Amino acid sequence: MLEFDTIAAIATALGEGSVGIVRVSGPDSIQIVDKIFQSKTNLEEAKTHTLHYGYIIDPKTQERVDEVLVALMRSPRSYTTEDVVEIHCHGGIVVVQRVLQLVLIAGARLAEPGEFTKRAFLNGRIDLSQAEAVIDLIRSKTDESMKLALKQVEGRLSDKIRTLRHTMIELLAHIEVTIDYPEHDVEDVAVRRIIKVGSEAVDEIHRLLETARTGRVLREGIRTVIIGKPNVGKSSLLNALSRTERAIVTDIPGTTRDILEEQISIRGIPLQIIDTAGIRETQDVVERIGVERSRSALEEADLVLFMLDASRELTDTDRELLTKVQGKPTIIILNKLDLPRAIRAEDITNVVSGAAVVEMSVKEGKGIEELENEVARLFLEGGIEGKEAAYVSNARHISLLEKAKRQMEEAIHSAEAGMTLDLVAVEIRDAWETLGEVIGEAVGEDLLDQIFSQFCLGK
Repeated sequence: MLEFDTIAAIATALGEGSVGIVRVSGPDSIQIVDKIFQSKTNLEEAKTHTLHYGYIIDPKTQERVDEVLVALMRSPRSYTTEDVVEIHCHGGIVVVQRVLQLVLIAGARLAEPGEFTKRAFLNGRIDLSQAEAVIDLIRSKTDESMKLALKQVEGRLSDKIRTLRHTMIELLAHIEVTIDYPEHDVEDVAVRRIIKVGSEAVDEIHRLLETARTGRVLREGIRTVIIGKPNVGKSSLLNALSRTERAIVTDIPGTTRDILEEQISIRGIPLQIIDTAGIRETQDVVERIGVERSRSALEEADLVLFMLDASRELTDTDRELLTKVQGKPTIIILNKLDLPRAIRAEDITNVVSGAAVVEMSVKEGKGIEELENEVARLFLEGGIEGKEAAYVSNARHISLLEKAKRQMEEAIHSAEAGMTLDLVAVEIRDAWETLGEVIGEAVGEDLLDQIFSQFCLGK
């Protein structure tokens, strides 16, 4: 375990609450808290993983600051593998800040963002991919994204990476033996093994990369835009999906003059759903600005929900808008089925090939479930695998896995082309080192600082 100084930070969200926690970690954490903790218990003599009742006091004035519980976790059985003390005080900005201030005066240093998790990584308790998953767990927007992050924290991806690296190091050892003992004339055997085992490694990396789309959807969510002409039911759909009266709904065309955003979850997929101003030609200055913002939102969308009034014939404006969504994941919604039909699904597929069509009446609550099923089908085709599955969701991990895959493919091609084994070994070692960057076996201080700077102070 590396030696560090003692750090402290507030580990709970600032604001009013029943409990606030000040976390202290480092070689002097027990002695520091003992200076300001008034109790029947001497913390320096207390056993690990015990809870103690008492008061936080100001050593200068002996004034009682708060009634608290102190949790003690001795090294190495703690989050950071160092001595860790947590002061559980009453929630509230003033109380928690005052307790933290006394801890700092007693000898601790204010922690940098993510420094507790960084120490857990540097002390070998978790690897880098697990550390990065901690922030994903904190930022989870749905149950599914939380489960995905938890799998990463538990080391599902790390286990896959370590298995791949072990395969590569065994391959390198086999090549080394072949080079060192050429008299045994087993180079052909070595080449066949490189091709076979290398291909299996490439397939495994490919399988991991295939999970990336689902992983990133669950981690980052889908920027979803509802577009269409005025008064086709866009705001009603936003209200129906969010189960709130988020948008004003009237029979007057052009009610929505700016974009409205709402975070929702569909089948465990986080969606940032955007209700846009109805797209039409208008002389109203404010509405025209809203229409331009709608067009910009359409350009940036991951998913388009294109709404049409099924009781009205397709217009030139509809056809123009339909051509603009070509190439984007799009669901065409035929709304107002409670009125006489003027458009049918086949009318749409003649204009936009490949787009899914969902028929609904938002007013009567019909078709919402079908729309949600279609969103899930588009972005989670094949479903989410069982609890043992490893998903890739981090852009850094995806980039490194793609690089390692290319390096292994180059090694296989070199072996097939009859290149010398020492050259093939260099390419395999490159892939081994690249995979090591995923779990932090070979990363620079700058990258670590960049990763951990995204964390809050108390984590």
